Amino acid sequence: MNSGSGPMPDRIRRLLERLIQASVMERIAISVAALFAAVLVGGVLVFISGSFASCRSGLDVAGTTFCYNPMQVYYELFLGALGHPLEGGWSLTNYNLATTLQQTTLLIFAGLSVAVAFRAGLLNIGTQGQLVVGGLATAVTVVFAASIIPSGFVGTVVLIPIGVLAGAIGGGLYGAIPGVLKAYADANEVITTIMLNFIAVGITSTLLSWQFQDPESNNPRTEPIPEYAEIPTVPYIGFSGGMDFSLLALGFAIALMIGIAWLFARTSFGYELRTSGIQPAAAAYGGVNEKRMTVASMTLSGALGGIAGAFWVLMVHGSWLENVPSIGFDGIAVSVLAGNNPLGVGAAAFLFGILESGSNSIGTATDVPPELVGILTGLIILFVAMPEFFRMIGTRYIDVRPTEPARTDGGRAPADETTEDPRGADDA
Repeated sequence: MNSGSGPMPDRIRRLLERLIQASVMERIAISVAALFAAVLVGGVLVFISGSFASCRSGLDVAGTTFCYNPMQVYYELFLGALGHPLEGGWSLTNYNLATTLQQTTLLIFAGLSVAVAFRAGLLNIGTQGQLVVGGLATAVTVVFAASIIPSGFVGTVVLIPIGVLAGAIGGGLYGAIPGVLKAYADANEVITTIMLNFIAVGITSTLLSWQFQDPESNNPRTEPIPEYAEIPTVPYIGFSGGMDFSLLALGFAIALMIGIAWLFARTSFGYELRTSGIQPAAAAYGGVNEKRMTVASMTLSGALGGIAGAFWVLMVHGSWLENVPSIGFDGIAVSVLAGNNPLGVGAAAFLFGILESGSNSIGTATDVPPELVGILTGLIILFVAMPEFFRMIGTRYIDVRPTEPARTDGGRAPADETTEDPRGADDA
């Protein structure tokens, strides 16, 4: 950056460069510090907001009654999400923890969907639409297949993989649409994926009312899948079936997370995908087909979003509902918080699961309004994700390279050594 750009831009550039070059441990430390800062700011906000509420008892300070206790709010937010482990009678298979892990499982799939596209240099804002399409494909396929496949254990073993595969195919095909538009029409994938979210809602709602509506229900939903086609719980050590969570689903999500990390690190496809996202010109020079990689990465991203929709149907609801929660949009924040690292997606998804479950616990145990709880969780997400977000921005727009020339053997060139060939242009 030239000297005429002023002192403030220089400071910003140095900060971004520092974030880019930060080690993994430094980035973890920054995230933890940001979490504590968010807790502090949120606690002050909760305490001050309590002065505007009416209550029978509270903390009286200078004639003002503060109704909300920030310590209690954070206790419910973080420990309530785990089922209050510090209290007596705590069980590892309690309902609150099941809700936390349920959200974690779904957000791992959604976060991986976004991360795959980001690593390929693409911004997939359409995971929500791909999840919606994949979920409907799963519900319709399983209901149809259940009529021709025996029930019981055989039905469980056959129908669940069929349902997950149907969700992956539905989401993958829907994700391939913006990939094709980007590759062959140079359409901005941010715009196309955002618009395709709305199109997915319209198409699936129309198909539901036209063909797949459950005739025995007044709510907009498909026919329920058979009970034996739902994700089973683990006997004796797992959660009960009424909690809408299965350790098998979480295990599959973790295995898929590790598999995507291995794909990035150990396969030629993963190498081409990462290279096309970091240095597209170098990737093209090395023989990577940019158009094919764009379509393939968006298809894989959409398939992961479709799998999230499949597990939402097979594990949580047992049918496809028109009102699909914003799991795909939350996956964007999960991926950003994880730095688009597949292994980091699990930790980020667990944090989001805690915030989701803990918010419900706050609403049950305190008088804090849900709007304030939403602000509190939003602050935590914002503070924790912003350093990683700026690091990603810096990585995209700032080229951090050594200022000293380098020799071909990887060492530093002496100060008096020039980059020109001493033999001269004719001999070269």
